[in-house]
Amino acid sequence: MTSRFQFTIEATDGKARTGRIDMLRGDIRTPAFMPVGTAATVKAMKPESVRETGADIILGNTYHLMLRPGAERVARLGGLHQFMNWQRPILTDSGGYQVMSLSELRKLTEEGVEFRSHIDGSKHMLTPERSMEIQRLLGSDIVMAFDECPRADQPRDVIAQSMELSMRWARRSRDGFDAGGQHAERAALFGIQQGALDEELRRISAEKLIEIGFDGYAVGGLAVGEGQEAMFATLDFAPDMLPQDRPRYLMGVGKPDDLVGAVERGIDMFDCVLPTRSGRNGQAFTRSGPLNLRNARHAEDTGPLDERCICPTCATYSRAYLHHLQKSGEILGAMLVTEHNLSFYQQLMQAMRDAIGSGTFSQFAATFRRDYLGSQD
Repeated sequence: MTSRFQFTIEATDGKARTGRIDMLRGDIRTPAFMPVGTAATVKAMKPESVRETGADIILGNTYHLMLRPGAERVARLGGLHQFMNWQRPILTDSGGYQVMSLSELRKLTEEGVEFRSHIDGSKHMLTPERSMEIQRLLGSDIVMAFDECPRADQPRDVIAQSMELSMRWARRSRDGFDAGGQHAERAALFGIQQGALDEELRRISAEKLIEIGFDGYAVGGLAVGEGQEAMFATLDFAPDMLPQDRPRYLMGVGKPDDLVGAVERGIDMFDCVLPTRSGRNGQAFTRSGPLNLRNARHAEDTGPLDERCICPTCATYSRAYLHHLQKSGEILGAMLVTEHNLSFYQQLMQAMRDAIGSGTFSQFAATFRRDYLGSQD
């Protein structure tokens, strides 16, 4: 029988690793990119189409689902997997990031965060214990600890206080998760390292998380406006502080070149809204860089988005047609470009897994950067 959660590293190349996470609902190949299904849907995609792109796991959003349709309702309807017809693993974020972004609608205390819904203004209280309960009601396979995510440009003492609070909440998240009965026996819990760009604070955070003990560890507090150079500088040391035998998840990242640079630095898992959001807005990702389909130069281009892409969009539709759909505001345009973008991301992850397995990752990364960054539209 497949285990509740087991991470196996199959090959390494420098700091880059490729492997597999075994879970009851299926295996997850790493490095892995998780399409974001914020409100029980990956926007503009059917669940079966998401799977066909090569995705092994998707992400659901605790904050949005607790507000609409409500975690208790999802539970009554059989859980998130049945509700949205996705039978493979689902990771749910804790809701902390979304709540923290509501700076004018929330009140932060040791207990948790009191906030008003952005939908109807109703008042809610989100604590580590309630976050664990919501993720349990949803039936999440990978549960994220509840944390606070401060901006990287805050004063160091503010970031330090926030990190310490997140570590106290991590302990409460662990206790709340463990009290979850059968769900805790089937699911996994990840802790989240905080500390912004500060190496000492990151080390303290990692030590506290390891003392508590988690199935996996996320690097949080990045991709919040600090820029790629600062993010990579932090990833030069932050993942190394986390256990080598557990998956490392970089939350909210990112652009294709971000993914390659992060895998180079030892990251195993990613999520980001970028491929779907870009697809709805006419931006397609290709091996030669992103392109804007609204640009007039695509109006009579009969070629595919990417000649090496194997997705159905590239096999069937021309840039000229996709340009027309975007300019006309047709829903099909968003669907087709989103399908391509998610396929492109999964093909990129597979290419990185193959390169790590063959010991050629540095060559792959150099070639990718040359092609991708050399000719952006």
